[in-house]
Amino acid sequence: MQNKNPTISKGIDWLMVWLYASIVIFGIVCIYSVEYKSTDNFMQTLTGFKKNYSKQLFFFAACSILAIFILLTDSKLFTATANISYLIGIVLVLATFVIGKEIKGSKSWIPMGFMNLQPVELCKIFTALALSKYLSMPETDFKKPKSQMIAAAIAFAPAVLSILQGETGLALVYFSFLIPMYREGLPPGYLIAGVSMAVLLVVSLLFHTKTLLIAFTILAVLFFYFNRRRIRRNNRIILIIIGIWGVSSIFVGVLVPYTFKHVFKQYQADRIFSMVGVDNPFADATTTDLTVAEDQKLKQKKSEQQNYNVKQSKIAIGSGGFLGKGFLKGTQTRGDFVPEQHTDFIFTSVGENFGFLGSGLLMFLYLFFLLRIIRIAERQRSTFSRVYAYAVAGIMFFHVAVNIGVTIGLAPVIGITLPLMSYGGSSLLTFTILIFILIKLDADRQMVLR
Repeated sequence: MQNKNPTISKGIDWLMVWLYASIVIFGIVCIYSVEYKSTDNFMQTLTGFKKNYSKQLFFFAACSILAIFILLTDSKLFTATANISYLIGIVLVLATFVIGKEIKGSKSWIPMGFMNLQPVELCKIFTALALSKYLSMPETDFKKPKSQMIAAAIAFAPAVLSILQGETGLALVYFSFLIPMYREGLPPGYLIAGVSMAVLLVVSLLFHTKTLLIAFTILAVLFFYFNRRRIRRNNRIILIIIGIWGVSSIFVGVLVPYTFKHVFKQYQADRIFSMVGVDNPFADATTTDLTVAEDQKLKQKKSEQQNYNVKQSKIAIGSGGFLGKGFLKGTQTRGDFVPEQHTDFIFTSVGENFGFLGSGLLMFLYLFFLLRIIRIAERQRSTFSRVYAYAVAGIMFFHVAVNIGVTIGLAPVIGITLPLMSYGGSSLLTFTILIFILIKLDADRQMVLR
């Protein structure tokens, strides 16, 4: 006789569970290698919860219990509570402005005694659920601009609050929600416009604003001249050219300067400009009474300070070679040369201890994880589950790409964790919930969720 009582193992994608556990355990090992001291008593530090690796092990145990609870939950709960959970997430983010604790210049944390909770981190879960709920509603026609604007408001409202908190790095993560929106029919024109703005931003870092405005005007005039016959037949081309010229000029001449002066803090702007090898033209003029030589020396010193983290990170990764120096044998790691090595720069521990081979293995695990999520997304019967799966994939991809890009000097230092690897209760909790809700939705994929 067939047992009708559901079990926790029914329909579970155990490959996802093992990939999750493997990366978390590897992360704890790397955090241990960062904090290892030959004089430490292993059992005392493990049970005393004074070291970050012992705290991370505790967070992992707590998250494992939470994961089991999620797997035992009815999938319909996630759709039923999507909107209310999103509202609670927004309220928690707003609460940080009143009771928040400032850490490293960002007032985005709520102290909870044993850990500090970062609501904007958790809000990624609620945003993914709310966006999935909205896009799966029968009355939502995502081809209409109104529906697209509502979806964008759901996705980017927490990002705006995050910027106001001074947490710009996490705000950028919310752009990953463009991936599920694109999968559900967002016109490619939006992505083309976004990429064009990104290119304009990079160009505006390399060239002076006046130079770019003159260049845009010359290009517009030349386009008018060489297409004058087509313009006579179709006057709409004039409006398109003027529109592109106007938007580009406003973006470079107004939005970029305003962002670097009033949105980014000066140290954040300095990091971005130092990455492309130029001085920050929007920095406050505080050295007008210095000589040219003194001013140049001061700028060089500031540049060295800004690039110190990335420089030490690249030294640590490069010193590992192909096979690595061996577990607990990293000189850069044991010498505490790399700041924030247990959190944002945990990848340097992988590179130094396990070399190119170990780093490649970790990258393969992440790639396999992402491909597995996409495969899960495409086998869903429910729009809600599919959108949610692509949201999880987008968030993970953004975190991995940016974090590793930062550690090897390909992206500015913006403080984004490496999923499941970096130390931190909020980060591990967020990714655990994200992943196991997806696993539960996939286990119940025969149900049509709205």
